[in-house]
Amino acid sequence: MFDALSDRLRDVLGRLTGRGRVTEADVDAAMREVRLALLEADVNFRVVKDFVARVRERAVGAEVLQTLNAGQQVIKIVHEELTALLGAGDRAFRLAGSPAVIALVGLQGSGKTTSAAKLARHLVRQGRRPLLVAADPYRPAAVEQLVALGRSLDLPVHRAGPDTTVIEIARGGLAEARRGGRDTVILDTAGRLTLDEALMAEIRDLAAVVEPCETLLVVDAMAGQESVAVAEAFRHAVPLTGLILTKIDGDARGGAALSISAVTGLAVKFLGTGEKTDALEVFHPDRLAGRILGMGDVLSLVERAQENFDAKEQANLAEKLRKNTFTLDDFLDQMQQLKKMGPVGQLLEMIPGMGGMAREAQGAVDRGELRRVEAIIRSMTPGERRDPSVLNASRRRRVATGSGTTLPDVNRLVKQFGEMQKLMKQLGSAGRRGRLPLAR
Repeated sequence: MFDALSDRLRDVLGRLTGRGRVTEADVDAAMREVRLALLEADVNFRVVKDFVARVRERAVGAEVLQTLNAGQQVIKIVHEELTALLGAGDRAFRLAGSPAVIALVGLQGSGKTTSAAKLARHLVRQGRRPLLVAADPYRPAAVEQLVALGRSLDLPVHRAGPDTTVIEIARGGLAEARRGGRDTVILDTAGRLTLDEALMAEIRDLAAVVEPCETLLVVDAMAGQESVAVAEAFRHAVPLTGLILTKIDGDARGGAALSISAVTGLAVKFLGTGEKTDALEVFHPDRLAGRILGMGDVLSLVERAQENFDAKEQANLAEKLRKNTFTLDDFLDQMQQLKKMGPVGQLLEMIPGMGGMAREAQGAVDRGELRRVEAIIRSMTPGERRDPSVLNASRRRRVATGSGTTLPDVNRLVKQFGEMQKLMKQLGSAGRRGRLPLAR
């Protein structure tokens, strides 16, 4: 979502770091470009104006410009101000009550029902026992969607008949949660295609009855400044505690995500980063600011790896790499594990200095290059996967035919794997000698 903005900011700020010393004129020129980049990314005009003014005021201070690493200092200031911009509002996520009640509200199509399931999965991983409540009596399809998502997560979903009011559904859900020993209730409330007073009144009545500890507005980040207007309207009409920004992995300009907290005063508490139920991140403004500026987000990458990689399997893998017994089967297993962590482009954005390669790598995935690699490996016999050196010309032709690829594709993979094995052997022997091989 932030690709174009990230490229522009990295280019502008990178030119500052390339200078020996930075003058006030250099800062002014950079801030003009930053201002234009933010406006083109659809960031709210007032937000941009205030942001640029704060950065400039701090950056032109004598203690900054007189340092030898002034360019780095300016980038640090931009990162801090971007973090403050993204982190407006109270980001604490408070679960209180028995059961704790979380109400999700928003317009139709914002991703509210999917977010309810994602949040439930997140809470399960925190050791809680949530109950999903389909509190939308107007759209049977939304109820069925939530039931299907609950089934996929092995979680109960409370639903009621078509003539039941929202209040009755919510009360029934609370009663079921207490009977079943559920400590959290997630209400997927009714949405509307447009804002109207009936929707707001219904949410206010619901909040008065069930007293949710969190009322989160689910907002489509791809809707641009319209999403900011929606958030403002909801904020004035109902007691909100925060926001969930969905579709953050989309290809819109991203300005709404940068503007919404500063304009509304509501904190973003979660980000929806994909369609699957595991694609929900706790929002950390400093980490997103780092990704936008190309600094990476190592902490989020580590958290994803801890969720998806088995520690014992990774220890076995490390031992295989050390002994140079890493096979194509192991390579295939690692590919499957990486798939679980999310899109390759997202992962590269989290590695410092690799943000510029994210789109190229994701493009390779989109073109099916990883699927071709997987097809080639799966078309080999177990013996060939253990020892690719047995792949003579006839075997390689058989693998190419079986995988629906070409002979050059097979040759390329075998060659690349051989080079990787040689590198692993070098690293392993160097590790035993207590040093790494030096490049010559």
